[in-house]
Amino acid sequence: MDYDQILAPAAKAMRPSGIRKFFDLAADMPECISLGVGEPDFKTPWAIRDAAIRTLQQGRTRYTANAGMKELRVEICNYLARRFGLHYSPDDQVLVTVGGSEAIDMAIRAMVQPGDEVIIPEPCFVCYEPITSLTGGVPVHIATRPEDQFRLKPEQLKNAITPRTKLLILPYPNNPTGAVMEREDLEAIAEVLRGTDVMVLSDEIYSELTYGRQRHISIASLPGMAERTIVVNGFSKSYAMTGWRLGYAAGPAPVLKVMTKIHQSCIMSAPTTSQYAAIVALQQCDDQIVKMRDEYNRRRRFLVKALNEMGLDCFTPLGAFYVFPSIQRTGLTSAQFCEQLLQEKHVAIVPGDAFGASGEGYARISYAYSVEYLETAIKRIRAFLKEHGWLKQD
Repeated sequence: MDYDQILAPAAKAMRPSGIRKFFDLAADMPECISLGVGEPDFKTPWAIRDAAIRTLQQGRTRYTANAGMKELRVEICNYLARRFGLHYSPDDQVLVTVGGSEAIDMAIRAMVQPGDEVIIPEPCFVCYEPITSLTGGVPVHIATRPEDQFRLKPEQLKNAITPRTKLLILPYPNNPTGAVMEREDLEAIAEVLRGTDVMVLSDEIYSELTYGRQRHISIASLPGMAERTIVVNGFSKSYAMTGWRLGYAAGPAPVLKVMTKIHQSCIMSAPTTSQYAAIVALQQCDDQIVKMRDEYNRRRRFLVKALNEMGLDCFTPLGAFYVFPSIQRTGLTSAQFCEQLLQEKHVAIVPGDAFGASGEGYARISYAYSVEYLETAIKRIRAFLKEHGWLKQD
């Protein structure tokens, strides 16, 4: 069999995840400090685990409705209204998915046809481009800049829009930079979009993890934007439920109807036990969000200070749980720096170019780990820089 001829060209052209590459290498080093994967070190709160255990004991393990349990969709709508001022109907404007990643996949597949352009600000999470390419869409990258705090600027968006533009990905709070878009930033973006038919996919999985002077603002909450925005969110980051694989999309009913049809054929329904657990998360665990966010904030401050003191200039993130320091003063590429650090000091971080070409010269470090763990990693990074003559001299 000639598998090169059998396999779909778009699928063959997909790049392996740069995040998982370093995670897999670190897994073979028992003494390695791995700061590569964006997974909270907190355990899922007990109230959520107890709810799941009870439903298993009761044998409540059947399929749910394709769009998700009605009770869960109601609670999602209550949560979005309570936390972000977003208002949706649980009957036809919410879809429960297998993680936020499936929601992104369903949204892009529902809207993007071959030849449609999808604007993707980068550096950004790794899935947007390959999913776009698999649909036959054309990724259009916009490089955000550290001098703009890695925010998408309205003039950049305006210059990127063409008659073929179908969708804007808005990945804020941002992975990997930790950038956020504040209300005035979003209002400027909304002004560019008004009068166009461009839709927005707003990936808000880190919406509860912000550290600035204002809470997260969804672009869907601005006048006239709900009708053109698909909001993607989930339970992995805010409730430490990564392995439960549960997310959701909310947006205009006609788009959600098509997304649900795709979901019916490809997935059927999200995990039943996870859905029961998520109901309790939304009803009872707002206080746990605050507790985890406060701890992330402590780690964020420690890490930014330590990296800047070593000479790895680091933008101060205002969201998510990543820092994105520049490694340009070493003269190495992002991949060279990370590979050398891993081999010599057994610290795993992710090269910036894993998040797009504009990430070259940077590296992503997750602070979803204890301060003690981070302190050990910083000692090793400092030693690495010192041995190579790259440590900042006071």
